[in-house]
Amino acid sequence: MKLLTILLFLSSQVSFASIKINGAGASFPYPIYSKWISDYGKKNPEIKINYQSIGSGGGIRQLLKQTVDFGASDAPMKDRELKKAAWPIQHIPTVLGAVSISHNVKGLNGDLKLDGKTLADIFLGKIAKWNDPAIASLNKGVNLPNIDILVVHRADGSGTTSVFSEYLSKVSTQWKDEVGKGKSLQWPTGIGAKGNEGVTAMIKQTAGTIGYISLEYALSNNIRTIMLKNKSGNYVAPTVASVSAAAAHITDYSGDMRISITDAPGQSAYPISAFTFMLLPKSKEKTNLVHIRSFLKWALTEGQNGVTKLNFAPLPDKLAKAMLDKLNE
Repeated sequence: MKLLTILLFLSSQVSFASIKINGAGASFPYPIYSKWISDYGKKNPEIKINYQSIGSGGGIRQLLKQTVDFGASDAPMKDRELKKAAWPIQHIPTVLGAVSISHNVKGLNGDLKLDGKTLADIFLGKIAKWNDPAIASLNKGVNLPNIDILVVHRADGSGTTSVFSEYLSKVSTQWKDEVGKGKSLQWPTGIGAKGNEGVTAMIKQTAGTIGYISLEYALSNNIRTIMLKNKSGNYVAPTVASVSAAAAHITDYSGDMRISITDAPGQSAYPISAFTFMLLPKSKEKTNLVHIRSFLKWALTEGQNGVTKLNFAPLPDKLAKAMLDKLNE
């Protein structure tokens, strides 16, 4: 009888053993990933997912070193990075988000507006005062102060930086030629901070600052955002609706999913919108992949229902279905 009791106890311990999954990468989607992991864990308590918000560059490096089960990035992996991987890597879009241009300029009597060239000139260090004529001409009637502009950028390898710099490279020839695009840059001006969290804190604490952060970080910290002139000539604020509009022109999801939607066409499209990706190694040797795919299938279906509450946009239905098909391959 005692032996039977012991065997039943041991069996129960095996049945309820935790399955630990480790991921790392982008800070941009960290708020929604944290919520998904919490909600999924309540329904599947045996699955323990740990996600570290260390930046897209860090997530890709850890994935290539095989120290995590999955990576996450706002910037798709480059061909040369994919060649370093021990296995093929799937890019699975999970949500859409906005890279908001956020500021800490007190006492304004209206919302700020910028076009792409002026924004690039600020981050190039060519425009150094908030009442510069180039900014004033776009903001007639707004009481712009005569104070210095302090640029805040990412100090770590960042998919948010990649998206932001890709946009600036499309709207400013000087930016494209002198700085370019990528997860890590040689910045012409400003100070660096780590993660969306660090840039958010720096903007919030320091008067006169301007920086680029995920929309959720701006809104949850009551940081004001700037309306940007889009490809159609309209000034658009970063919102769930304007991010969705930026993805509306894409209808074919059958090929390479490393998709860019910066400077997208559309009357109401926000110009610095992006997909964010989970990066999955395709390997029969990795048993945890079964559980990661189950989590992702939940995220692409039930998980999409709550993303707007955190100021992300859900995937288009057709894209979500295409990703479910890829996960079943």
